[in-house]
Amino acid sequence: MIVNAFYNEKGVGDTLLIETGEVTFLNREWERRSDVARIFDRETKEVAGYNIFNSSKYFDITANGKVELTEELVALMNQVIEKAGFEPEIVADLSPKFVVGYVESKEKHPNADKLNVCQINVGEEVLQIVCGAPNIEAGQKVVVAKIGAVMPSGLIIKPSNLRGEDSFGMVCAARELAIPNAPTEKGILVLENTATPGEEFSVNF
Repeated sequence: MIVNAFYNEKGVGDTLLIETGEVTFLNREWERRSDVARIFDRETKEVAGYNIFNSSKYFDITANGKVELTEELVALMNQVIEKAGFEPEIVADLSPKFVVGYVESKEKHPNADKLNVCQINVGEEVLQIVCGAPNIEAGQKVVVAKIGAVMPSGLIIKPSNLRGEDSFGMVCAARELAIPNAPTEKGILVLENTATPGEEFSVNF
């Protein structure tokens, strides 16, 4: 399960926001018990997340934005949710979301001149990613934001379909990773050839 958590006391208040899925605004429903509100899809009943109010009563969180999840924090989230009377069900994928990728192949997108369909090895799997960077080439080591990654801009990476081709991640530019003094021209960040596909790429924001 792709889980993201956010905390911003000044902007939102003492509330931990937990996202576990998607729901349209029209189908969004919620139920509150004690300090926990469960957000779900009115039609499918699938849970899209939780808001935990007065979260400082339960968690020691110093983040101002995205919260780094650990097994201990996820277990505590489930305890708080269960104590409020809901079924605990958060099972988070804690694997790195920013990793080194190796571009195995690059093919022109059949329906878009400026896009390429790439097969990128990220260690345990090969992802198809549609990329519009002018400098991407087969044989490069690059930074891949996998599904569930939260970019420094706040963008959450999700599966997409670009002009008929599925894409499961994003190849990142240095400026998209908020790297200091990143070049302003278009183009992805190309890593040294010694980088290992699948290893975590540290993003500090």
